[in-house]
Amino acid sequence: MRSRDPIRVNRMLKRYGFQSAEVSSPDGQILVKTTIRERIEPYPSGKRLYYSISFKGMEILVDSPLAMDFKDAPPLAGNLVLTKREEKTIREKWQAVHGKCKSVLNLCNELHLWLKEEEEPGRRLELFFRAYDDGVAFRYFLPRQPCIKSFKLANERSEFHFASNHTVWAADYGSYISPQEALFEKKTLSQITPSSIIGLPLLVKVGESRWVAITEANIADWAGMYLTGTGVKPYALVSSLAPRLDEPGVLVSSNTPHFSPWRVMMIGQSPGDLIESNIILNLNEPCVIRDTSWIKPGKAAWDWWCGGYIPDAKFKVGMNTETMKYFIEFAAEIGFEYMIVDAGWYGEPNKPEADVAKPIPELDIHELIRFAGERNIGIIIWLHWRDVEEKIEEAFRLYEKWGIAGVKIDFMDRDDQEMVNFYHRVVKKAAEHHLLVEFHGAYKPDGLRRTYPNLITREGVLGNEYCKWSTLVTPEHTVTIPFTRMLAGPMDFTPGGFRHTTKATFRPQNRGPFVMGTRCHQLAMFVVYESPLQVVCDSPYNYRGQPGLEFLKIVPTTWDETKFLNGEVGEYITIARRNGSDWFIGSMTNWNPREIGIPLGFLGDGKYVAHVFEDAPDADDFPDRVCEKRLEVTSKDILVARMASGGGYVAHVLRAEDQ
Repeated sequence: MRSRDPIRVNRMLKRYGFQSAEVSSPDGQILVKTTIRERIEPYPSGKRLYYSISFKGMEILVDSPLAMDFKDAPPLAGNLVLTKREEKTIREKWQAVHGKCKSVLNLCNELHLWLKEEEEPGRRLELFFRAYDDGVAFRYFLPRQPCIKSFKLANERSEFHFASNHTVWAADYGSYISPQEALFEKKTLSQITPSSIIGLPLLVKVGESRWVAITEANIADWAGMYLTGTGVKPYALVSSLAPRLDEPGVLVSSNTPHFSPWRVMMIGQSPGDLIESNIILNLNEPCVIRDTSWIKPGKAAWDWWCGGYIPDAKFKVGMNTETMKYFIEFAAEIGFEYMIVDAGWYGEPNKPEADVAKPIPELDIHELIRFAGERNIGIIIWLHWRDVEEKIEEAFRLYEKWGIAGVKIDFMDRDDQEMVNFYHRVVKKAAEHHLLVEFHGAYKPDGLRRTYPNLITREGVLGNEYCKWSTLVTPEHTVTIPFTRMLAGPMDFTPGGFRHTTKATFRPQNRGPFVMGTRCHQLAMFVVYESPLQVVCDSPYNYRGQPGLEFLKIVPTTWDETKFLNGEVGEYITIARRNGSDWFIGSMTNWNPREIGIPLGFLGDGKYVAHVFEDAPDADDFPDRVCEKRLEVTSKDILVARMASGGGYVAHVLRAEDQ
């Protein structure tokens, strides 16, 4: 651990009035500077704290101020003095229960600043800055003090000032009440105005070899953060928190001592560096579940997406025992771990008479659980959040008694302080009753899954469900979200649609929906998209006997190692992930057909066999057609992926001796 003598540092502060401090990443490539000085135009007069960030000698953020506003109290921003500072190095290795890699290194240098107002009432504020090799994070701490025993936060003004009008990929949700399902559109910083409500992550291309993503981590008893333009400085963004619904003008109401979430800037030389980063998880507390053996990643069959499209059914299709058994039999047939019983199993949701403990007469939940258990399939049940909000303990205790494996909770569509606290209550109680949790209608991940790995995945992404009613799920979108939304963590996109169309022939429909692009494009999502629970969206009827089904049987959902191989935002992407000694490669392109090389330098010594699924030569016109082949390869080889319009490519690479 590297640490300066705090006594000597604080004597220097008193003697010389030093009001600046800095901290660098362990590799020295990232530098954070903080300074307290008189205001910079156009901000109000008084001393303020500013911070800046550089990466490999290039400015990333310049002179960005920080402040907190309170209801019925002056802002905590001006006339501040630095009274103490300390530095330390954090180094730990930990094992993830599931995710994009098994072994995680948490290594950073931390700068802790103590600030105080020079004038009465002399309120105190502390700030923590952490510099990692892959980014920077900071958060506020309000200590317990006579003048702030409780507080009502009216505004958190965390600003991010860029030097130029950089290109960004941004999702404007238009409201703080949203399922956070939108396109990440390519624009410039100047197009983000004070009226924008930009969701996180926000991807910024600072230069050809400088990339930044702004997001947040470890949201607890706080409100979710968005970004808007400042309106007073060019190319500058400021935080905007989701307001409480019960108290106009208040964002956070709580007591001291209190931490804010971490404000995170992921930094890398390429957008792929951000995909490989674990900074979000590292900014959360270690796992608190002592025995995690019951938390099992896997794939799930799902009845909702196909809209009842089961042409071979010899039963009445609907929310009933026979239909659910049909999906369970398919899940068992191809080796899935779960079946999701979706909306309708306890009647019409979000109604006064809705009872999450009482299945409808058409569905024998106990018979279903018995039937699934005999086939080693776990049942995950859908819940509307309002129906379970006041009875979490009662319901979860009952589900554990029934033998339910997990809950899918939907339609929250908010991330204000009250809703954030609801998420925490759910995952904690679910852990007590050995239940997995999947959130839909959800806000972005923030790393809580490190602390509670029973939080297996969440939505908060414009996924395949939109194929049922819109034309938004294009290959441009599907090759953009790995560089944007996925940076925050797992996303339940529900991949695996097996009814394909070209760009010209696509039409949305609810029953038996189609997907844009090729079969291999959908297969590649199971490698490219991170989600320890992959919900396979289509009807069993559309999978049986189809090319590509063999890949769905074998592809894992959790990984020991992840490598970004190549790609450009909105254009194409190639990712390799390792599970045990096997590697899986997934590549996807937008509507532009392309041929790319996939270097295999990540393989170890020796000979390997690559089982390849690729677009057929006529996949531009017949996107469901797939070619399979097996190749002998070594780490010196380069695979050639030829992808059709909206195409893809997948490969399962294993050691020759394991064949």
